[in-house]
Amino acid sequence: MIFENTGLVGLQSDLLYLDESAEKAGFIRWQWEYYRATYDCKIEDSAGGGDYFLRINTRAVEGKLEKPDTVLAIEAVYLGKATFPHGLEYESPVPETVLNTAGERILELKRLLET
Repeated sequence: MIFENTGLVGLQSDLLYLDESAEKAGFIRWQWEYYRATYDCKIEDSAGGGDYFLRINTRAVEGKLEKPDTVLAIEAVYLGKATFPHGLEYESPVPETVLNTAGERILELKRLLET
């Protein structure tokens, strides 16, 4: 599920501040290479028994990820259900509680990045 109109897409931040803000909002920088990084937030569905990951893709617009002053731009925000052994499935219905939690995390990260 791709989230549209989050207000995050296009926001830019230096790597150090984005890492700090993402951590405060419940995300970790999971995958990364020199020019892109992915931040994930795990959301557990206690009622349905599944795990979902709210994922934010970023790309370096200035510098490389080995430097804390590298500037990253957010490119996409999406949500997937964890599948065995290690993957995400994006087509299945998402419980309302998971959507609400994802919305809260998105708003928190946006608030932190806009201050």
